[in-house]
Amino acid sequence: MKKLNELFDCEYDILIKGIKINSKEVEKGDLFVCTKGITADRHDYIDDAIERGASAVVVSRDVGEKKVPVIKVPDTNKELPNLCRRFYDYPEKKLYMISVGGTDGKTSTSTIIQTLLGSDVCGYIGTNGRSCSKFNRDTNNTTPDSDKLYMYLNEFVEAGCKYVAMETSSEAYFRHRLDDITYGSGVITNITSEHLNIHKTFENYLDCKCQQFRQIDKDGYSIFNADDKHYEEVRKEAVSSHKLTYGRKKDCDLWIKDFHISPSKTNVTFVYDKKEYNFDSPLLGEFNVYNLAGAMLTVLTLGKTMEEIIPNVSKINISGRLDVLPNIGQNFTVVVDYAHTPNGIENLLKFVHTLNINRSIVVIGQAGERDYLKRPIVGKTVCDNASYAIFCYEDPRSEDPKDIIDMMVKDITDKDKYEVVIDRSQAIKRAIDIAKENDIVLILGKGNETYQKLKNEVIYFNDEEEAMKHLKSRMEREKVSV
Repeated sequence: MKKLNELFDCEYDILIKGIKINSKEVEKGDLFVCTKGITADRHDYIDDAIERGASAVVVSRDVGEKKVPVIKVPDTNKELPNLCRRFYDYPEKKLYMISVGGTDGKTSTSTIIQTLLGSDVCGYIGTNGRSCSKFNRDTNNTTPDSDKLYMYLNEFVEAGCKYVAMETSSEAYFRHRLDDITYGSGVITNITSEHLNIHKTFENYLDCKCQQFRQIDKDGYSIFNADDKHYEEVRKEAVSSHKLTYGRKKDCDLWIKDFHISPSKTNVTFVYDKKEYNFDSPLLGEFNVYNLAGAMLTVLTLGKTMEEIIPNVSKINISGRLDVLPNIGQNFTVVVDYAHTPNGIENLLKFVHTLNINRSIVVIGQAGERDYLKRPIVGKTVCDNASYAIFCYEDPRSEDPKDIIDMMVKDITDKDKYEVVIDRSQAIKRAIDIAKENDIVLILGKGNETYQKLKNEVIYFNDEEEAMKHLKSRMEREKVSV
């Protein structure tokens, strides 16, 4: 907590307990900052924030007299991160910040880094929330807004963490949430087209992906996937003195020499510093070999050795990624996975079909008010690589779910390869009901998320829980019919 006159050059010695940009989250004693978004101007919610207990407000335009002090700044969006840094005593400077960027694999790579370092010393922020050995809590965004981000970083400082592995999204750079953070290390997984609803062009998207390497300390480490087709474009943007690579090329700093995937594990052979290491990983799929390599190389830059970190590989568990549901008597497999981009979906399905399975049945949708250009690509990618698809809603927001699905299926020529069941719960039920021996049902797009955004409301919804409910129902029906 700080007084208002400690945060701004003003006469008010009011005690500030927290900083908020969402009026609905304001509690008594908070400072409300009126930032401007694409669809919302928080200046319009000042009265609501005051009614909820805001002690003062920060604005960038005239709002008239209010019952609480009003601090005017040139740009509230630019002021917010600096304000939060002051309020929480610059927590980012007390931690070794590790940026994890890329289109796919950010969550996996960040989680692997945390596991290899140990959650007692390394915090994680990303799609799966924020966590360390002391706590595991939710977040609203992959990379939170500044009012949340610096609060979370302060939580890690208070928990005794030394490092933070953070997923850094292109949207976060686009919205300048991370402008004031300097990273000690940064690793990128891959780059394919995504979020063009925000960036408009792939060139803009790529530029935002490159931004993390412009914010790495000059004595820090920039770590690249040398096999990614945009490797050279990204590398030239790096300002750090240390530039390292991982990949299948022999001259990479960490060379992925070989790997063998089985249904339960992946045996990998990495070469680092001219020494060969062979070990088993619980992560499946070629894409996870790359995620593991990028994470291991990142940890190695922190002074750790292969001998120190390899024993921790067996501890890796990534929630929402290839989560296999318990077998309760069924003769097929049900998997929940977060894959939602064309590249991620294709990689996952190609891996699945290397296993000894009969059919792959995919349940999937696409988010409303997001990259609509991606929808037909996702639909076609699913039907090109899966045996059968069931299209449904996924966070439709204000859009009509049917319109979203119509876009997803418009380029699919084989109409026998899919069906539409708009309600997601019923789509999951349908997939489980039609599954036969040795089939695999893949419920994609949401992972372990616990919500659905429908029109103007957010409801509780979890793919794993819905799948288990319908799986138990099918098993009960089959017992009765025997």
